[in-house]
Amino acid sequence: MSRIRPRQLRMMLPWKQIVLLSITGCLAVCTEDVIFQGPRWRMEPSDLILPINSPDHQATIMCEAEGSPPPQYRWSLNGTLIDLGNDYRRHMSGGSLIISNLDKDQDTGVYQCMAFNMWGSILSRRATLQFAYLDNFKSQTVRSAVNVREGQGVVLLCGPPTHSGELIFAWTFNKYPNFVQQNSRRFISQETGSLYIAKVERSDVGNYTCVVNNTVTREKVLSSPTPLVLRSDGVMGEYEPKIEVHFPDPVPAAKESVVNLECFALGNPIPEISWRRTSGVPLPSKVKLKNSNAVLEIPNFQQEDSGTYECMAENRRGKNAARGRVAFHAKPHWLQTMTDTALSIEENLSWECKANGKPKPSYSWMKNGEQVIPEGRVQIENGALSVTALNLSDSGMYQCVAENKHGIIYYSAQLIVLASAPSFSKSQLKALLKARSGGEVTLECKPQASPPAISLWKKGNEILQGTERISLSPNGTLKLTNVTMRDAGSYTCIAKNQFGAASTTGRLLITEPTRITMRPTNMEIIVGESIVLPCQIAHDAALDVSFSWAFNGQLIDFQQDGYHFERVGGSISGDLMIRNIQLNHGGKYVCLINTDVESLSTSAILVVKGPPGPPDKVAVEEITDSTAQLSWTPGRDNGSPITGYIVQARTPFTVGWQAVDTVPEVVNGNMLTATVVGLNAWVEYEFRVVACNAVGLGEPSPPSAKTRTEDAIPDTAPTDVAGGGGTKSELVITWEPVPEELQNGEGFGYIIAFRPVGTVTWTRAVISTVGVARYVFRNDTIPPFSPFDVKVGAYNKRGEGPFSSVATVFSAEDVPSVAPKRVRARSLSAAQIEVTWEDVPDIAERVLGYEVVYWEDDTKPDTVGKVRITGNYTLVNITGLKANTVYYLSVAAFNTAGPGPQSAPINNTTKKPPPDRAPLNIQWTMIGSTLTLHWDPVVAMETESKVTGYLVVLKRHRYNDINTILTNKTTAVLSLSANDNYLIQIKAMSDGGEGVGSEPIHIHRLSMGARGSRASRLSNWSHSAALFSALLCSVW
Repeated sequence: MSRIRPRQLRMMLPWKQIVLLSITGCLAVCTEDVIFQGPRWRMEPSDLILPINSPDHQATIMCEAEGSPPPQYRWSLNGTLIDLGNDYRRHMSGGSLIISNLDKDQDTGVYQCMAFNMWGSILSRRATLQFAYLDNFKSQTVRSAVNVREGQGVVLLCGPPTHSGELIFAWTFNKYPNFVQQNSRRFISQETGSLYIAKVERSDVGNYTCVVNNTVTREKVLSSPTPLVLRSDGVMGEYEPKIEVHFPDPVPAAKESVVNLECFALGNPIPEISWRRTSGVPLPSKVKLKNSNAVLEIPNFQQEDSGTYECMAENRRGKNAARGRVAFHAKPHWLQTMTDTALSIEENLSWECKANGKPKPSYSWMKNGEQVIPEGRVQIENGALSVTALNLSDSGMYQCVAENKHGIIYYSAQLIVLASAPSFSKSQLKALLKARSGGEVTLECKPQASPPAISLWKKGNEILQGTERISLSPNGTLKLTNVTMRDAGSYTCIAKNQFGAASTTGRLLITEPTRITMRPTNMEIIVGESIVLPCQIAHDAALDVSFSWAFNGQLIDFQQDGYHFERVGGSISGDLMIRNIQLNHGGKYVCLINTDVESLSTSAILVVKGPPGPPDKVAVEEITDSTAQLSWTPGRDNGSPITGYIVQARTPFTVGWQAVDTVPEVVNGNMLTATVVGLNAWVEYEFRVVACNAVGLGEPSPPSAKTRTEDAIPDTAPTDVAGGGGTKSELVITWEPVPEELQNGEGFGYIIAFRPVGTVTWTRAVISTVGVARYVFRNDTIPPFSPFDVKVGAYNKRGEGPFSSVATVFSAEDVPSVAPKRVRARSLSAAQIEVTWEDVPDIAERVLGYEVVYWEDDTKPDTVGKVRITGNYTLVNITGLKANTVYYLSVAAFNTAGPGPQSAPINNTTKKPPPDRAPLNIQWTMIGSTLTLHWDPVVAMETESKVTGYLVVLKRHRYNDINTILTNKTTAVLSLSANDNYLIQIKAMSDGGEGVGSEPIHIHRLSMGARGSRASRLSNWSHSAALFSALLCSVW
């Protein structure tokens, strides 16, 4: 390993000449968009501390940079270049340095990485590599005994062995691992490792061993035991505190570090420890007191935490104090840095960097890893670097270095010095430039050149000079004002510097001014309508024209807002169509016309009128039992003045919102209050207000808070008072209940008043159950079916309301006392029995009708059926019965009191059921209007009623009427109209009733003179229907 001198380093960097040549050669095309490709740090080395006996015997110090071409790397140790080519223990992976077979003596030190490519080189921050170790205690024999008196304080010294790396101290008592526990009497200093016992007790006698742990190597060593022995010359008396452990003065404290201040005193009684700042400033809230206040910890130390701290030890014998200054220090950190810079040759460079730190840092500058010496063109002052009259050799990587005794930092930037002849490759004049007659035009001459070029302008072959209308600026810009047709022509800009010359040419065309021929005008429109805002122009044919529209300062996006907005018209028209206009479309519309040479605009205000917005803050100011005083605030009029308001109300008893009466009856648009009238008492109301204008009704306001009207005496009487019926000695009274919304208050009920017709005194009864609508008065003295005057009223806790009109209600009557006689029964069919009886003779009780009860079996009362007829009838047909079944029957007269005594039961048996088969093999012949039918007879089975004849059913289509013909033969002749269609069906007849009908026969009016037959089985119906449809006509 050899030490490198700056001269040697310069000789090792031949790429510097290559860089200068590359810059000079390419800058003719590289001056506009310079790309800085010098090395940039991605990862810099960091301090390492490793166990001296590291298990992998290897260390990696990270270093990585980026650049183009990719950087190469060199490493130095303690300022001397490491010769990696001849060092078998050290090699690089990328830019990182890997050290194998670590050696404390050879590898300990300060490392620095250098990254370089063709653009220059930079140095990394410095990183130290240290090795942690922990030796054994020198003497392993038992230490000398420490003799103390009981009550005396003692210090047991640890005397840690030689080491590197942070240590943690502990003590054991008599045997391992019986560790000494710290408290207000015992303390282990992490600075000295010693054990302090403020006041020795008899239980402290024994052997003490110091245990030392290395936090890096995780090694642990134990000292020889130190015996603690009590002296026999008595107990130590009380004495004032003696501080044995205190922090030094000053205590250096790095920014953001954790500072621990130790303070412990011997004494009898055991001293108490307290802390303060001598400046009087309270201890920071982040401060932590540990180990019975023996340790003051200040985390995340900042400059405001610095100052003098005092430890106070106190007992009843006195107090003692120790103080020391905690001094803040910080390594440098950047406040201001420089940026990559590209300047033209002969320009001046000025870079400045600033850093903060304690103490204040000093500055130096480096170029490509070498110290910059201020001389001649190069000056350095307080972190500022200035270089005048730059030349190509000044290009490279520069680093600002800030350093104090606590650290050093580097910041890098690249300087590229440019030199090139003028070039218009990226800034040529347009081949054709356009300007409006009477306007102005600016022609820019911006060549890429280093140093900047000197420019002149020509029109044709004539060199232009500045005049009243022609302005030539130092940066090469040509400006023509109040141009005319004579200014049209070819213009050339010529640029020159010491490296060469270049030119660019463009033709100037003068056009006629553009005029707006049709403008939009201010308009008022109703919401929902559609309009077109015109915007039309006349323009020079040589110009390209584009139209756009802005609404309230924002360009309209016709893609996004295409539902409402569409631009219509051709190249000379930018008309705007607005469909289905909404309220939010009201505002200022601006038509923007852009041409190659000018921009024009024209605008109009569109006022959209719509129904009013919803009123707000509807409030009930005052309420009675029938009125409510309302107030509200107006909503937006939406372009049309509000002409009036409508008040609506809602209760739990209404369906939705309903308009209510107000005072005044018509609420005009200038009013914001109204009185609602005609309300029901003791009902919870919500109110809302709807505004209207010339356009229509607006949205309703939010509802008011629910408010209940005051209570009042009922003002509505029950209706539909009636009654009657019941059992003997009862008067039954009924009525229609008063709806809840008309009850007017709490404690609602009914008052029932009644008296016999013709008497004066009313009998009253009170019902407090709201939902009851029936009252029964029982008294054995009430004669049957006696008339009463009845009326029903309502009341609540406020008082009695009105009564209903008087109705006549009869008391309950007695049931008929006599049963009907001469009861007869006759079976009419399999499902029907006819029952007759004699009318009940005149009796005292009313007879309203008769009730026939029938059943199948006396032992099955649940099979009982009942038929009731009202009036003076003595015959009833009972239907829906079972065939061939015995039924028992009884008859009783009834009235409102119920049925009277039943007649003696009689029985009757229903007939057998009719055959369940239809007539088969039906043949028919149609001659003229005469239809002749033939069919096979139906034979009844043993369990069926005998066939007594046949029923021919004839349905006429046109009149939709039905005729029947009964015959005891198996043939029938029918006379049909030639102008109608018919449907015919045949059924067998028996005592048990009608049998099953045959399949229908369709006779169409076009079938006169045809014949046919009907299939013999129901299962053939589908085939027969298809056949007859084909033969006769379309399906019926």
